[in-house]
Amino acid sequence: MSYAFKISVIISAYIIVSIIGAYFIKLMLRRYEKDIETSGLKGAGMVIGIVERVMVLTFVLVDQYTAITVIFAAKSIARFNELKDRKMAEYYLIGTLVSITFALLVGIVIRAILVGGI
Repeated sequence: MSYAFKISVIISAYIIVSIIGAYFIKLMLRRYEKDIETSGLKGAGMVIGIVERVMVLTFVLVDQYTAITVIFAAKSIARFNELKDRKMAEYYLIGTLVSITFALLVGIVIRAILVGGI
C-alpha cells in the first residue's frame, strides 16, 4: 500500500467525519430540535460536534480508544446545568452518542483498511 494512498484515505476519513458527519448528525437530530430551547452561541453545537468527531477519529487511528472518555467528560462539564432539563439531556445524549458512534465506525473501517483487520 503506497504512502500516497494511505494519506488520501486518512484525509478522506477526516472529511467524512467532519463534513458528512455534521449533516448526518443534524439530520438525526432534526426531529428533536423543536422541543429544545437552545442557549449559547448559534452554531456552536455543530462546531463542537465536528471537533468531537475529529478527536474520536484521531484516537481510533492511534489506537487510544480509552481517550474518548475525555470527550464525554469535557462535554458533560460544559453542559452540566443544562443537563438538569430532561429534554435537553436526552437531546444532548442522542447527539453525542450518534456523533461518537459515527466517528468510531469511520475510524474502525479506516484503521482496518490501513492496518488490516479490525
